[in-house]
Amino acid sequence: MDGLLLIDKPPGITSHDAVDAVRRIAKTRRVGHAGTLDPFATGLLVIGINKGTKTLTGLVGLDKTYEATARLGATSTTDDPEGAITVRADCVRPDQDEVEAALKSFRSSYLQTAPAYSAKKVGGKKLYELARAGRAHEVELPKKTVTISELVILNYTWPNLHFRVSCSSGTYIRALARDIGEMLGVGAYLTELRRTNIGPYDLENAIRLSDLNTDTIGSHLIPV
Repeated sequence: MDGLLLIDKPPGITSHDAVDAVRRIAKTRRVGHAGTLDPFATGLLVIGINKGTKTLTGLVGLDKTYEATARLGATSTTDDPEGAITVRADCVRPDQDEVEAALKSFRSSYLQTAPAYSAKKVGGKKLYELARAGRAHEVELPKKTVTISELVILNYTWPNLHFRVSCSSGTYIRALARDIGEMLGVGAYLTELRRTNIGPYDLENAIRLSDLNTDTIGSHLIPV
């Protein structure tokens, strides 16, 4: 059994959990994925099985598309719903035009600061390890230039901003939500995230992890 498998990851599990599930069904240890999704996030995981794992390195760097929801008027220590939330009760609600202007400013390349709770390493330590130990203030958070090729409002009803974004590999969507909130002067954190595309691979062609079994896996394998 060799090839690529498009999985629709449910919320509440890690990308590694999804890989482990595929390993059990495919009865092989040679399984990997082309891009992590946080546990609260859902959507497309491209998983390689046996010879398919050799193609994953080339897929990791592909552009990705997401649909996401940011909660304006509040911040999170992790920039997502997993952290401690602080509501800014006295902020001025931006109107649709102001939100659109803020999004427009990100439709290009910009220098993005990694979230304090992330797997980025500084001095050999992962940032989330330092943050959990109360030592995040001891290091400078790494920055990376990312490219946002599409960023459009799907719906805006205060305090929720639902948007679609296409971006370069390595972009943190929760950091983008945080930065949009800072641009608007109200703060923001990511509440929902769903990946819909990795390069040419589309979520519409993915199978839900709950539907994957020894009978269905063969018909969903993409030859490599």
